[in-house]
Amino acid sequence: MSRDIVPAEVCVTIRHARDRAGLSWAEIRRVTGLNTREIVSPTKSKIGFRRFVIGRLAVALRSRELHRLADSDVYWDKVVAIEKLGQQATYDLQIEGDHSFLANNLVVHNSHALSFALLVYDSAWLKCYEPAAFTCALLNSQPMGFYAPAQLVRDARAHGVEVRPVDVCVSLWDSTLERRADGEPALRLGLRLVKSLSQAGATRLVAARALRPFASVPELAARAGLDRRDLEALAAAGAFAGLSGNRHLAFWEVAGSERPLPLAAAESAAGVAEGRPLLAAPSEGEEICADYASLGLTLGRHPLALLRDTLRADSLMCASELSRAANGATVRTAGIVLMRQRPATASGVTFVTLEDESGQVNIIVWERVGSAQRRALIESRLLEVHGELQHQDGVMHVIARRLIDRTALLGQLTTRSRDFH
Repeated sequence: MSRDIVPAEVCVTIRHARDRAGLSWAEIRRVTGLNTREIVSPTKSKIGFRRFVIGRLAVALRSRELHRLADSDVYWDKVVAIEKLGQQATYDLQIEGDHSFLANNLVVHNSHALSFALLVYDSAWLKCYEPAAFTCALLNSQPMGFYAPAQLVRDARAHGVEVRPVDVCVSLWDSTLERRADGEPALRLGLRLVKSLSQAGATRLVAARALRPFASVPELAARAGLDRRDLEALAAAGAFAGLSGNRHLAFWEVAGSERPLPLAAAESAAGVAEGRPLLAAPSEGEEICADYASLGLTLGRHPLALLRDTLRADSLMCASELSRAANGATVRTAGIVLMRQRPATASGVTFVTLEDESGQVNIIVWERVGSAQRRALIESRLLEVHGELQHQDGVMHVIARRLIDRTALLGQLTTRSRDFH
């Protein structure tokens, strides 16, 4: 009997399924025919569940997760001791087409898993001790993985890395490291992040700059041979800040870099200099929107920092406030959607990651909730979530009960989630 068990953590799945079904323990006992001791111990610390118990609960609570555990061929037990055996012969065994197999009644894995462990160790070491170099390498390897440049840069800055903007006066095609006054490395964003900038144009720009520094936007345009598309891409990214001052002036100078008409050429030959217009600098909101549209990230404040008063008026908590709330509390939060994941093995559950100015929040959307509120789940770029907060083993997430699309609050801000289905 003690061998016929499933993981003790199944109690969490049972509780969630019971909450969704809205049944009392008395109703569950009546439907399943189980007694109290088979479901929960008097001390509330039951650690073993028979498979037939889980099977009956799965039917009563209509839970796919419990059905899967009840029908599984895998049995679970805790490791009670690990002992050294000294030096022995070992074998590099790999089974083609399988990642795991049975050996002496134990589930073991292909030996190449060690290579992944080494990659994890090396990556963790670099991120801990050389965060600037680690982030620089990831930015130069985009697109890759779950995390977009915005999240990589924000995490690096949170860990003390100075990140410097794209600048036509210093940036190369790839992101690079620069030495700060205190000797520590700073991360300089590369031209590759600028949307719509051609690599050929960036190469000519870097080559021309190597001969001598640029003095103005028109000079850069002429010496690098950039077309209007490349110039406007750089202006939109704020890459001309060192030459023009702000985006509005940069666009004006880009417009003036067109080949002059005969009359304008005559005026120039006569020594008539065209003055700079008195253009106001973009507002903070305009700068952030432009950053996201042209770079996919901003080195300014997070967009939700500008909306926090509005969100707080609707009783929406930020990530840092959620981390201090009690386990099981009913909460309301909102964030920019970073990613949606619905693994094939998750029985229709969708995992959503939201981000605000204070951090990230993991949202769990059960299939029933997602189906009923599919439009908000799939289409929202700014998502409001009402649900139950759960803290477990240092991990925080919210079990969603209600989803609301608040994308309209973002205005002209362009954000893109990474969705994996």
